Amino acid sequence: MSGQLTIHSAGPMVTVQDMGRSGTLSLGLSRGGAADRLALIEAAALLGLSAPVAVIEMAGMGGVFSTDTPTRIALTGAPMRVTLDGVPLDWQGSHLLPAGARLEIGPVTRGAYGYLAFAGGIETHPVLGSRATHVNTGLGHRLAAGDTLPLGPDPAPDAPALALPVEDRFSGSEIRITEGPQTRLYSASKRERFIETAFRRSTHGNRQGVRLDFDGEPFTAEGQLGIVSDVIIPGDIQMTGDGIPFVLGPECQTIGGYPRIGAVIPADLPRVLQAAPQTPLSFRFVTLEEADAAFAAETALLNRLRTAAQPRIRDPRDMADLLGYQLISGATAGEELKGD
Repeated sequence: MSGQLTIHSAGPMVTVQDMGRSGTLSLGLSRGGAADRLALIEAAALLGLSAPVAVIEMAGMGGVFSTDTPTRIALTGAPMRVTLDGVPLDWQGSHLLPAGARLEIGPVTRGAYGYLAFAGGIETHPVLGSRATHVNTGLGHRLAAGDTLPLGPDPAPDAPALALPVEDRFSGSEIRITEGPQTRLYSASKRERFIETAFRRSTHGNRQGVRLDFDGEPFTAEGQLGIVSDVIIPGDIQMTGDGIPFVLGPECQTIGGYPRIGAVIPADLPRVLQAAPQTPLSFRFVTLEEADAAFAAETALLNRLRTAAQPRIRDPRDMADLLGYQLISGATAGEELKGD
């Protein structure tokens, strides 16, 4: 049965996101979609889905939500404080959300973007092949108290609650990058200095991209004023005119003329976009062969994560539906204990 999601309150940047739009660069529209695409694949694995669905993306702060029908949910991405009718829930797992129950999601405890997924997906009307909100161009809107969204039916309402262990991608670390069209406009010494620099994720950042703070001289390129504008994509490390690097995000512009010293490989882009302000980041150039070896097709990744998801151990004291489970198996009438 389909249902309806009600938003009782929402943080300043709570939106509907999916895997984004393809084939729209010629229209001047970037891919958009979730900042952390891996989180949507993880949610699909936890919910036993064959493909990612549209979800709620929460930047920094969540909100209060309820549905008018029971449905399974998954919580992925940056960990956030969350309770269901006052009872704390585990992050990176799936749960049953009863009809009318209040799901309260607070601030992130690590990282930047948390995700709330529903087993039937959010079924708003697609625009240009996607349900994703593209804030920069006005497709969709930031969610606010009083908004309602249609939900698809849960395909397996009796499926068990699952947990999924994931590697930490919310604490920065070393980021792999490849050379790009303008990498060689930077001298060998500047490229070396770039990979030796201890960067910090700036407080300045959004879905268009994040600024990198650092100590030292800016990274200017030779002949940067004569660069012809060309296509740019998420992950590109673009320098401003004064040599300050930005890692571009899902809602970046589609064309530009500022120089790019390199590009973050897709496997590592979530680590940059999920970095909270002041998180340390460093970069390392890798070959195209190394980047290809790190790439995983999203379908294969989903299949692998579905295998890795395991039944979640629940505390009986927190199980409102405890009496609905068969706690003792093998019960008999006792006739077999009587002698002949």
